[in-house]
Amino acid sequence: MTDVLPRIILKRGKEKPVLRGHPWIFSGAVATIEGEASPGDVGEVYSRDGHFLGMGHINPESQILVRMLTSRREKIEKSFFEERISRAVELRREWFKGKISAYRIINGEGDSLPGLILDRYQEILVLQCLTAGMERLKGLFVDLLVKRFKPKSIYERSDVPTRKEEGLPEAKGILYGEEIVDPIEIDEYGCRFYVDVKEGQKTGFYLDQRENRYSLQGLAQGKKVLDCFCYSGGFSIHAGMGGAREITLIDSSEEALAKAKNHFVLNHLEGVSSYPIRGDAFEVMRDLEPEYDLIILDPPPFAKKKGHLHGASRGYKDVNLQAFRLLKKNGLLFTFSCSYHMNWDLFQKIVFSAAVDANRRVQLLARRGHPLDHPIDLSHPEGEYLKGLMCRAM
Repeated sequence: MTDVLPRIILKRGKEKPVLRGHPWIFSGAVATIEGEASPGDVGEVYSRDGHFLGMGHINPESQILVRMLTSRREKIEKSFFEERISRAVELRREWFKGKISAYRIINGEGDSLPGLILDRYQEILVLQCLTAGMERLKGLFVDLLVKRFKPKSIYERSDVPTRKEEGLPEAKGILYGEEIVDPIEIDEYGCRFYVDVKEGQKTGFYLDQRENRYSLQGLAQGKKVLDCFCYSGGFSIHAGMGGAREITLIDSSEEALAKAKNHFVLNHLEGVSSYPIRGDAFEVMRDLEPEYDLIILDPPPFAKKKGHLHGASRGYKDVNLQAFRLLKKNGLLFTFSCSYHMNWDLFQKIVFSAAVDANRRVQLLARRGHPLDHPIDLSHPEGEYLKGLMCRAM
């Protein structure tokens, strides 16, 4: 860190979100930048009246010009990041010890490390650097992680489109240790899964749905289950372990369905009647008969941008309408949105509008969201992207 840091001067009145702890400062809130500022530099942030507000990573090429790291004047160096990593590790240590072998260690803004994601799969760590500031520190993080965790390998999965908004190319590959040849076998509350950290979704697996999958084990006994957008069958496996008598899986990917089949074998669930269907869930559901006790809707994000929200709302309504049509009396629906532009209020209105059009009375039994290893900073509502409703159709 140099002695003289760039100074970000905000427009009058734009300091309020920063004072409330929001970690993002958009370019439109900035009046001027004093000094040389390159992508990934650390800079100081000031109000228009000259009051010091904190320090963060700067990227003049990004719409999010500053990602706040601290509200204090301090050295942003190795010991700073060691302390943040230690804090994140302590949060997970007791919760997951001996129960699961795959979880998130660092969740970006939720762990006060904006732009950094770290997931653990057994003895393999998977790192994502989503911002110019974290990209610069990649070597430092590898050193710190090797020292703390002594992993077999650290693999990078920074192959996400959001890197382009930071002026960064997508990147993936081994950063430390052994080359990863085979899928990693993980344990999730007694269920076993194969994880491909090189090519799998996100960093290899949907860790954010772990607790929601697990909840099916206490609800699936004797049930006929429909798992839509099933990917590699995570929800289906937990339902099978919970005693489901029949499971239908829908996904557009033949490869995903093949992975799901392998997971049934891995968990010794060959005795459960399972019916994989490759196709568009919207179309497949229209041709099914209304005979299901439990339906899971876990679609990909329909609204990746705010401008997509109107079309996404139609998509969510359509698929939930079909689900309510297919549920037996007193059947359960687990329905999710992973579009962070879709807020809780709108999502619930869409689901209940679908219930009205399907002529079903519906009880809301629970709201479901992120697991404990995906903490959300209350000052950063954008971090709460996963929203789920557990409903009973009467």
